[in-house]
Amino acid sequence: MDMKFSSKVKKCGLSPMRKFHPYAVAAEAKGRKIYHLNIGQPDVETPPQFFEAVRNFQAPVLEYAPSPGVPELIDAIQSYYDKLNMHFEKDEILITTGGSEALSIVFQCILDDGDEVLIPEPFYPNYSTMVYTTGASIHPIPTSPEEGYRYADRAKIEAQINEHTRAIVCTNPGNPTGVVLTPEEQRLMCDIAKEHNLFLIGDEAYREFVYAGEPLQSFGEYADAAENIIVIDTVSKRFSACGARVGCILSRNHELLGEAMKYCQARLSVATLDQVASAALYQVGPEYFAAVREEYKRRRDTVVAKLAQIPGVICECPKGAFYLMAALPVDDADKFQQWLLEEFEDNGDTVMFAPGEPFYATPGKGKNEVRIAYVLKQADLERAMDLLAKGIEAYNKRS
Repeated sequence: MDMKFSSKVKKCGLSPMRKFHPYAVAAEAKGRKIYHLNIGQPDVETPPQFFEAVRNFQAPVLEYAPSPGVPELIDAIQSYYDKLNMHFEKDEILITTGGSEALSIVFQCILDDGDEVLIPEPFYPNYSTMVYTTGASIHPIPTSPEEGYRYADRAKIEAQINEHTRAIVCTNPGNPTGVVLTPEEQRLMCDIAKEHNLFLIGDEAYREFVYAGEPLQSFGEYADAAENIIVIDTVSKRFSACGARVGCILSRNHELLGEAMKYCQARLSVATLDQVASAALYQVGPEYFAAVREEYKRRRDTVVAKLAQIPGVICECPKGAFYLMAALPVDDADKFQQWLLEEFEDNGDTVMFAPGEPFYATPGKGKNEVRIAYVLKQADLERAMDLLAKGIEAYNKRS
């Protein structure tokens, strides 16, 4: 019997970061050690304050939390932004199940069938599922490896705006590119959103990960575009607490927040214990961020230096997050990845990355590109990059 499924879900794909899992399992069964550069799961320890808060939780009943979020977490987030010279009222912060739910709720509030959202490509592939589910589609802003994936150019963006455009998404710092907008580029994005009456969604999951010593920045700073701007935030990467699944929507657009509350109430609440523990994370001092930033900067520099030694690789040094996109001298990164898992080994070792094509909305783009997450320790990264170099050489020598 043929059951009917939603046309919206049929447009969605599976995560490219996890697509090669069965091949990895088979490689490990053969005794291979795999160096994972394919998923942005930091190995930095979660601050102990999180686990202490869980251990010290005393309530006799694990109750529903309020739909907008636990007051102590909202207070902690408000205080964090106040320290960055950005004030949000308590009712301008909605707690969500990770940054992913924050994005999904926002898209559900602002997109209809046939609408478009502008997103620079390459982009985080899960945006596709979130947008398709609303009946809308992603309209890509094109970039190239040769230009370092930069996109904040008025002519380039305005050429893509049409009567279906409802919003622009800026992942800043960028996943998968590591691109960080300058204050002038942020200002430009705000101006474009205001002039064209669009929402500007700042996905700022990686805000703390900038490596040139510049002050932390957010689209929340631009008060003159308050009606347009929606900030997405999360504890996942900032505090290496991906499993907490705690994020938030911040906006001064109260009409948007009122619509979002419908979804917050429909899913009842975010997990109470995770919110209480996440509030404790915000007690962590600046020395924690400084140490983590230094560690990732060292890893970035290692990967960039190693890539520069591989003939034919195109890669500009990323300014933030803990990813980079690179064009490799191979015909097809997807086939290359499968070959690395099925055919290649060096002293029993091989390597995984995320092939680039699924990060693009434009068909055929990104075919020889890869995303590398530099989330491994120094020595492991050096070994992984050496494996990549040896793999490229061996792959291209196949008859």
